[in-house]
Amino acid sequence: MSERVLVFDTTLRDGEQAPGVAFDADAKVEIARALEALGVDVIEAGFPRASADAFAAVQAVARAVERPVVAAIARADETDIDHAWQALRDAERPRIHVFTATSDVHIEHELRTTRAGVREAVGTAIAYARERCNDVEFTVADAPRADVAYTAEVVELALLEGARTINLADTVGYATPDEMSGLVSSLHELVPALREVVLSVHCHNDLGLAVANTVAGLQAGARQIECSVNGLGERAGNAALEEVVMLLHTRRADLGYVTGVDTTHIAHVSHLVTAHSGIAVAANKAVVGANAFVHSGAIHRRSMAADRATYEIMQPETIGRRRAA
Repeated sequence: MSERVLVFDTTLRDGEQAPGVAFDADAKVEIARALEALGVDVIEAGFPRASADAFAAVQAVARAVERPVVAAIARADETDIDHAWQALRDAERPRIHVFTATSDVHIEHELRTTRAGVREAVGTAIAYARERCNDVEFTVADAPRADVAYTAEVVELALLEGARTINLADTVGYATPDEMSGLVSSLHELVPALREVVLSVHCHNDLGLAVANTVAGLQAGARQIECSVNGLGERAGNAALEEVVMLLHTRRADLGYVTGVDTTHIAHVSHLVTAHSGIAVAANKAVVGANAFVHSGAIHRRSMAADRATYEIMQPETIGRRRAA
């Protein structure tokens, strides 16, 4: 029996934070509908507090899709939460996604507060969000660089106030797989109530480890993965949805996880995001790159003619691509 993994897509929020990317409301709706057809569980539509256009775009997505949860992000701030809820309230399945950091470097230099101040803000914000929406997610930003005991205190408080998804974000792509696994395991030990909710991981790719760290989080007990199409996102981007999903699909017998994604839609969604973002994927990009299923070496081609399994661990048709002639 494979264990179900929830796929949280943040292309429209974190992906939009890639330099030079700005999705208007029409583009967000088109991508959101494609993500719905793809079968993702959660679509993060944006940050409504950012601007009137951002609010309108989140609202449009909330009204456009039916099956997936639609999330909007908010800082641990009542005005942010009000904007998120107003943008989401027409959604069939709304989620308010509250975040703050627990690392000392972020507490001091970004939040300009103290550990006690963060605790107070989180407790107040989660309670405020839960008064408006039954589905509240709380993200611990920069979690791998934070003191794990203090992070556990903040997570425990968020759970007490009603958060039902806890997300651990490797915000700057600092962790190694062993560290990500250790963080998830440690928090499960320190906060037993985490076993009653969904634990999520959100990994950035600054050191090229976003997908590896995501899988390490799963193997340690997380059951939601946060990712973006084409790995789009700030700096070096996020864990690429197509890479994580196809890794779990291709190695299902060994890893034991299953998603609700219809993999035959992957190529279409990748092309759609490329068109709207203006950021092309590299030819050698895993899964969706132009060369991902091209075999040019003579030995490879001869072997492929005898049995495709010699050099092909997945087929282009599985992601909705035609095989090259």
